[in-house]
Amino acid sequence: MMKAKDIMVQAVATISGSATVAEAVACLKENQVRALVVERRHPDDPYGILSETDIIYKVAAYGKDPKQVRVYEIMTKPCIVVNPDLGVEYVARLFAQAGVHQAPVVSGGLLGTISIHDILTKSDFVEKPKTYFELYCEEFPDAPEARMYDA
Repeated sequence: MMKAKDIMVQAVATISGSATVAEAVACLKENQVRALVVERRHPDDPYGILSETDIIYKVAAYGKDPKQVRVYEIMTKPCIVVNPDLGVEYVARLFAQAGVHQAPVVSGGLLGTISIHDILTKSDFVEKPKTYFELYCEEFPDAPEARMYDA
């Protein structure tokens, strides 16, 4: 079974909680990502995340000025985090139950992020075509030369 660390993205776009939402939008565009991990203020502080959905639902939908709203006001904190050794199936289940699309991968520190896109495009949950091998039998002259068997 594939693990989160096998399909996570290691290059993580982060932002400070004190940044404006306008700065966050610029960062999302520049990095071509759909969410930013919010930097921790100190090592014991939990991780936060700011998604494009947060921005649309909490800022744009209410006509708020993105230059006046701070990331810490609309981010999700604490956010769901994923252990790098967690199986992809369990990550998918966690995402479904929590209603999230992306999460930081954490073990001692921030290692990367994993998203539903990563699960869909990089994991092996879709059944691969069966492979076959040929078995040749030379000891029995009357036996067919080759037979196909499921691997």
